[in-house]
Amino acid sequence: MSSETTTKIPEAVAVPPPGASTPKRRVPQGHRRLLTRRDRITLGFMAGVPTILHVALVWVTALASIALAFTTWDGIGFDSIKWVGLQNFKELFEQNPQFWPALEHNVIWFVVLIAIPTPLGLFLAVQLDKKIRFSRVYQTAFFLPVVLSMAVIGFVWQLVYNPDTGLINSIIGANEPGKYIDWIGDPDLNLWAILIAASWRHTGYMMILYLAGLKGVDPSLREASSLDGANEWQTFKNVIFPTLRPTNTVVLVVTIIEALRAFDLVFVFNKGAEGTELLSILVTNNIIGESSRIGYGSAIAVVLLLISLVVIIPYLVATFRKERRA
Repeated sequence: MSSETTTKIPEAVAVPPPGASTPKRRVPQGHRRLLTRRDRITLGFMAGVPTILHVALVWVTALASIALAFTTWDGIGFDSIKWVGLQNFKELFEQNPQFWPALEHNVIWFVVLIAIPTPLGLFLAVQLDKKIRFSRVYQTAFFLPVVLSMAVIGFVWQLVYNPDTGLINSIIGANEPGKYIDWIGDPDLNLWAILIAASWRHTGYMMILYLAGLKGVDPSLREASSLDGANEWQTFKNVIFPTLRPTNTVVLVVTIIEALRAFDLVFVFNKGAEGTELLSILVTNNIIGESSRIGYGSAIAVVLLLISLVVIIPYLVATFRKERRA
């Protein structure tokens, strides 16, 4: 027998014809460019313009106010700026008769917002969390004052407090000659009248914050409490309210900030005069008022900033620590 040997002939390699261009080999790319040049320009414009405005209108102005607090300046020409050191602060604490009453009114503002609208907002949030009928309508009605600007609220409550045709004087019969009650002009009443208007708005704000906190409570906690025989009040006091601790912290910080930045409502009522002085009103009157004492007004603004930082910095530190632990 003869053995036939078969030899495998390698397949011919395809050779491109002369003159034909060799196809380019596609190199895999690790990251494809998903944004075109136009997209990058648009994105840079959308992110850059707000950043520039924020830095210019917030950080630059804040640092400029801190620097001007140690100077005297009437706002006319930069060559009139003169360094006086701590003279503005010394005059503020020792010689300004409106500073300490204004600071006291800010403290009263905070105490009232904590004592009245905050518990009322919590009460409304608890009731609306029970999934009652028309809860959305109630939420909208209670939250509507928060949507309105403080200037609009001031005009509305001016009509309520009007001595002649106001709602309150008409109800209690104090709209007749000789019986008028001037809710805005009386130094013993105007601050409390303004605080009622501020509390009306602040209640809806607190309601939304607490309602958001109640939505995050685990329903199993309520079920376990009911199985243990606890009534509704005991469940809220021992189970629900302790879980609202993060919300309570936010409420406290927000209320302090609201008390310190109070301005619009008071300015609309009587421009912060006759017993309604606030630190923000003093800043405005000194910077853009007739006296135009920009350095002195900046010193008041720095005091207001330091008071705010005493509250904000501990809150931010606690928040960052919680995020790191998580």
